[in-house]
Amino acid sequence: MSTFGGPGGGSLATRPKPPERGSFPLDHDGECKQVMIDYLNCIKRVRGVNEDECRSLAKSYLGCRMDRNLMAKDDFKNLGFQEPKDKEAEKPEEVKKPGELRW
Repeated sequence: MSTFGGPGGGSLATRPKPPERGSFPLDHDGECKQVMIDYLNCIKRVRGVNEDECRSLAKSYLGCRMDRNLMAKDDFKNLGFQEPKDKEAEKPEEVKKPGELRW
């Protein structure tokens, strides 16, 4: 006689949690398959190191999925992608003197 659930025979009452960002439908038609393969090859090539090239491929993959309604459209900064450092450098920084109030 076998019992599912491991030692003790008691069943654990756990409730499944839905994903934080909703469903993530499968790409049945392979619309973004080539970008995904390029990304996986990049990860293998750099042995899992977080390289700029692989990050840009990941961004392209997510963009492909959003364009084809395979995931909800969202801003890339909400998905963990930051603005390129070049654009951050272009923004003028305000020079503020100590104790100065700006209206």
